[in-house]
Amino acid sequence: MIDITDTQKIGVGLAGFGMTFLFLGVLLLFDKGLLAIGNILFISGLACVIGLQRTFFFFFQRHKVKATVAFFGGILIVLAGWPMIGMVAEIYGFLLLFRGFLPAAVNFLRMVPILGTILNLPFIGSMVNKIAGDNGRNMDEHSA
Repeated sequence: MIDITDTQKIGVGLAGFGMTFLFLGVLLLFDKGLLAIGNILFISGLACVIGLQRTFFFFFQRHKVKATVAFFGGILIVLAGWPMIGMVAEIYGFLLLFRGFLPAAVNFLRMVPILGTILNLPFIGSMVNKIAGDNGRNMDEHSA
């Protein structure tokens, strides 16, 4: 079994709170304060989960320069006062950064009882497959 340290547990909580604040910031008409707090919590949670050095190397790889610039540029744009434009840039950067992880995350979410049913609906399933880059390779028998 994998041994999870207390720092990693705290990191998961920080990242979860970060995603919650980001969601609330978007829900409350792109509130700049909530979006800024969500970004800080998410990045600090990621650093706690995988470590500072691995986080640095994750963001600053040569082939991920465009994604990193879009993600951190989006954060700076949000802090500068244009939250909608900043969130679009952040989402673009996030999708580019985590595109290798998205198919595994989508397949995991499809196994969650209620959420899996929603993700396998015809229109939503095809949209999720496009976002995750999953061209039907890893689809189970429920989504056909």
